[in-house]
Amino acid sequence: MTDSFRTIAEAAEGLFKDKGSKFIAYAFPVETEDEIKEHIQDLKKAHHSARHHCYAWRLGAAKKRFRANDDGEPSSTAGKPILGQIKRLELTNVLVVVVRYFGGTLLGVGGLINAYKAAAADVLDQTTIIEKLVETYFTLDFDYPNMNPVMRIFKEEELEQKETRFELRCQITTSVRQSEAERIMEKFRKIHGVNVTLVD
Repeated sequence: MTDSFRTIAEAAEGLFKDKGSKFIAYAFPVETEDEIKEHIQDLKKAHHSARHHCYAWRLGAAKKRFRANDDGEPSSTAGKPILGQIKRLELTNVLVVVVRYFGGTLLGVGGLINAYKAAAADVLDQTTIIEKLVETYFTLDFDYPNMNPVMRIFKEEELEQKETRFELRCQITTSVRQSEAERIMEKFRKIHGVNVTLVD
């Protein structure tokens, strides 16, 4: 299980033209299927006169959730070549949509595959590819006298305090790289009176 993955930093736009047909490509960083649906609906509204809105997406660090959609183009001529470009760059948490305006000349199966592949490649070339860590979030719950040993571990491990509540009982939520989570949580558990709870 890897605890980092490649994705894109920001949305981008690309373009490919062939025999009068225009293929406008869009790439978005996404984390949920709801976000994906929203982007596709927005593009269908923005390009309501376009003939096809073909897309592919992949989600999750394990890259097991993905989908390709031809939106009326001949089977496997659009979604699959788009997904192929996402896979080529080993990306996940990404959506690529290619909007086609028909130019009057049929491109044939080979021409379509090439056009959707080229449009997807172009938009992904416009993006910044970044590496992100898969993080484990957990909350520490402890009495105020335990503040010093808890803070010592925060300093040693260079942890960030995401949320804090300092009263008679103190709570701190933090996150760590997945592969380090068990080791660091164990350090906190060794302090008597500190409860460690995973955040879903």
